Amino acid sequence: MRVGLVLAAGQSRRFGSDDKLLAPFRGRPLAGWAAEAMRDVALDRRLVVAGSADVAALYHGFEPLDGPGPEGGQADSLRIGVARAAELGATRLLVCLADMPLIGGDVLEAVLLACDADTASAASDGRVRMPPACFPAADLARLAALQGDRGAGALLSELPEASLVRVAPELLGDVDRAEDLARLAEIPSM
Repeated sequence: MRVGLVLAAGQSRRFGSDDKLLAPFRGRPLAGWAAEAMRDVALDRRLVVAGSADVAALYHGFEPLDGPGPEGGQADSLRIGVARAAELGATRLLVCLADMPLIGGDVLEAVLLACDADTASAASDGRVRMPPACFPAADLARLAALQGDRGAGALLSELPEASLVRVAPELLGDVDRAEDLARLAEIPSM
C-alpha cells in the first residue's frame, strides 16, 4: 500500500495576511503544484492535511484530513497524516510539502523508488536533506512520535547517502515569505 501525503496546513505567518498556499504561482494556486505532482505518481491512496477548505479543494481525489489548527506545527500535521496512513496499512508513505512548487512528479517517483522496506529516502542537493521524503512502514511509529515544527528533519539526517535522490538546489525551494514566491517564479521551468 503506497500512500502519498501532502502537508498543506501551515499558518503562513511569515507570508503576511494572505494564505500563501492560495497565492498565485505560474497560473495556479501555489498548493496546486504539489497536488499535480502527487497525482503523477503511481500511488494506492493520496492524503492531504489541509488548513482550510479552500486549500483542500485543490486536492480533488485526495482524502482530506483536517489540519491541527493555528497552534499546530509541521510535526502535528505529519502525525495526522501518519495516523491515517497507518490505518490504511501503508507500506510506504511518500510525504511532500505544499509550498515547494518546483518539485515535480518525477522527483516524487524517484524518492518513492529509493525507499525500501528498511530505509527511508529523501531529496537532497548534496548539502541538505529535505522533503519530499518516503518512509517505510517500520518508520511510521517514529514519525508519529515527532513534536514541534521541525517535521522529520532528524530522521532525514540519519539517512545513508544511497537513500538520497540528488536534485538541483533550486528545486528544494519552499515558500515562507512573499519574496520567496517571487524568487522561485524567476527560476526557469525545468
